[in-house]
Amino acid sequence: MRQQITADYLEGFLGNRRLMEQLAFILEVEKLKTVLRRTPLLDRSRVENDAEHTWQLALMAMVLSEHSREKVELLRVLKMLLIHDIVEIDAGDTFAYDTVLAASQAERELKAAERIFALLPDDQAKEFRALWDEFEAKATAESRFANAMDRLQPLLHNFFTEGGTWGSAGVTAASVERRMLPIGVASDTLGELSARLITLAVEQGILAPAPQDT
Repeated sequence: MRQQITADYLEGFLGNRRLMEQLAFILEVEKLKTVLRRTPLLDRSRVENDAEHTWQLALMAMVLSEHSREKVELLRVLKMLLIHDIVEIDAGDTFAYDTVLAASQAERELKAAERIFALLPDDQAKEFRALWDEFEAKATAESRFANAMDRLQPLLHNFFTEGGTWGSAGVTAASVERRMLPIGVASDTLGELSARLITLAVEQGILAPAPQDT
């Protein structure tokens, strides 16, 4: 049986408690590579995992930060993006348009945050948890831009894979527009881009129109 990776187990190697807590956290979050999302890769060979999603969001933020409506501290945005989905190790990925799972999402993710961030030394646990809470609240310029990246990436993948997850039951232009609202809040330019992609998707028949448009 594989030895459970905990700070107590690791401490026997070096005797440095802080380092061992940090290593326990690092080894635990490796599990993010095994959490599958529904978003397809652009080559359509498979779906992405959470670690790949996180990496792409961080890179997008570096490239696109000039389009933020408000001045942002890029490092803070990157920190939020790197940890925002860690809770899905326990909570799993909740499909954006799954209203049933969405009802329990906040509770599941909060419980996961309490467990996973607590693996770190106290000061880092508090810092990481505060960053995660900030991302969820969308109350700062950095969190608003980070959330915009989180919404824009799957929009791009769905559009450029001719529908991606948009073929799921109940997904219409109206539901996608609601999901993409944080993009326009954070950036005029990227908000216009997302609106244009949704319009084009409907015109191309890869996204169902809003009910009132049928």
